[in-house]
Amino acid sequence: MELPETIVLSRQMEKELVGKRISGIEVSNHKCLNIPFEKFQKAVVGKRISSVKAKGKWLFISLDTHVLLFNPGMGADVLYFTSDADLPEKYRIKIGCEDGTVIVFRVWWFCYLHLVPVENLEDHTMTATLGMTPLDESFTPEYFTQLLNKKKGGIKSFLLNQKNVAGIGNFYIHDILFDAGIHPLRKIPSLTHTEIEALYHSMRLLLTKSVELDGSRYEKDFYGNHGGFDAKKHFKVGYNSGQCPVCCTKIQKIKTGSTSSYVCPKCQPL
Repeated sequence: MELPETIVLSRQMEKELVGKRISGIEVSNHKCLNIPFEKFQKAVVGKRISSVKAKGKWLFISLDTHVLLFNPGMGADVLYFTSDADLPEKYRIKIGCEDGTVIVFRVWWFCYLHLVPVENLEDHTMTATLGMTPLDESFTPEYFTQLLNKKKGGIKSFLLNQKNVAGIGNFYIHDILFDAGIHPLRKIPSLTHTEIEALYHSMRLLLTKSVELDGSRYEKDFYGNHGGFDAKKHFKVGYNSGQCPVCCTKIQKIKTGSTSSYVCPKCQPL
């Protein structure tokens, strides 16, 4: 789950949940919590949901006096049900509302579910250190250029670092770099002003397109529906073992640190 999927999910959750009060919560693995479950449960039950926002790969669920912070880790389904009758057999987290509706979190591996008082939100290091998302209004070309100023590392690793830019993962990064004509191992000081502008617009266009299509086809939204952004249909080089659609050069899969990258060696020279 990356920024487009989190945005889609947060909008749907806000539509369905704002104004509802939490009647109960179940958590099968208490290690995902930041405080003891008994304290967590006592603070959450009875609280009213006032908003749901996305930042990077995190959901910010605002309650009366606290903020419920959820990060899916390697992936999760966050699903909405109108009653207990149709719940899936297995899930890690269940939040019930007083009107009988239910939110279920089916986590693929591990997640974070943290509860923080509103006044202490800036002290929550995992979210307080998040960078701006590429779709924020304040994420301007000037801001992005300044963000890259005097940085010396590789551009891909910089963009995947959530402290620099929040919400981009290894799913969308391949075509973001391809559309800008930039090799993932390029060093930031080697980028020209024109390339930085191209990268900025590439990020914004691709992520916006995915949001408009309700996110990746490999993810589910709040209602259990798959998104419309299909890697095979919408990516040019990402997860493609064929030819570059621009120059017909064979697309290469290369190792880039701890991740792999799909590149066109001609359109994205190192």
